[in-house]
Amino acid sequence: MSPRRADGIGGRAAVAGIGATEFSKDSGRSELRLAVEAVRAALDDAGLAPSDVDGMVTFTMDTSPEITVAQAAGVGELSFFSRVHYGGGAACATVQQAAMAVATGAAEVVVCYRAFNERSGRRFGSGVLSREPTAEGAALGWVLPFGLLTPAAWVAMAAQRYLYAYGLTPEVFGHVAVTDRAYAATNPAAYFHGRPLTLAEHAASRWIVEPLRLLDCCQETDGGQALVVTSAERARDLRHPPAVVTAAAQGAGRAQEQMTSFYRDGLTGLPEAGVVARRLWRSAGLGPAGIDVAILYDHFTPFVLMQLEEFGFCGRGEG
Repeated sequence: MSPRRADGIGGRAAVAGIGATEFSKDSGRSELRLAVEAVRAALDDAGLAPSDVDGMVTFTMDTSPEITVAQAAGVGELSFFSRVHYGGGAACATVQQAAMAVATGAAEVVVCYRAFNERSGRRFGSGVLSREPTAEGAALGWVLPFGLLTPAAWVAMAAQRYLYAYGLTPEVFGHVAVTDRAYAATNPAAYFHGRPLTLAEHAASRWIVEPLRLLDCCQETDGGQALVVTSAERARDLRHPPAVVTAAAQGAGRAQEQMTSFYRDGLTGLPEAGVVARRLWRSAGLGPAGIDVAILYDHFTPFVLMQLEEFGFCGRGEG
């Protein structure tokens, strides 16, 4: 399903500041403190004070609710706060929520944030140890008894099918890992700053769930990050030139589950990314040919290839 018309977000909101803590394997402080540090750093980057904020957005699995973070960061009254469902894939949708709030007048200055002790505290890679009796938990009941307990195991099913369908070998995923690390290693704040990868190192890393090796899986790290979103007009008077939001989108596909959509007609793509792409291109008035920088969610290397294909940067199986 495609929207009949473009939304009204484009050009009306902008990212005016960004802040982050250091990224480590042991932060030594609470997730709430990490969140507050990131929020304050983002506001300082924008040249704003906590008293300027009237909106907060995060996404689920975060242990620090919007109102609690606002209180701890010295923010006063809130006229808007929200939380987007699902994990890492929800990150960009927080900016969409903030931009919608600004564009509609629900809020003037919205902070999007995220903070986790995802190394020293929880470890998503350790798998599902317990589950509340929810509808989503019931869906996982179809795969957990067969040993599919971790995100890596869930993604491995689709990755294996992708390789089979297009006559490829696991080595193709190594090119994604090497390319991603080459760029990430140039960032002084990155955990692996100055430490790029080679294809040989990727191939030598241990199997996690075939066809995924250790270096095909996301790094679990302690840290926090935040963005400040406000109107494009106000952002122009702040500390740095703003990044105006041209378009934003989120989407879910038919028969989608959280990383276990094994009952679709095919497993070689990410239809939900296709939903996002169609809406994004329509709202932006752009297409793949007009883009020269893409930052894709790289939690697992196979999904980077599928995203490239869903967004139209190349054909199916050509990622």
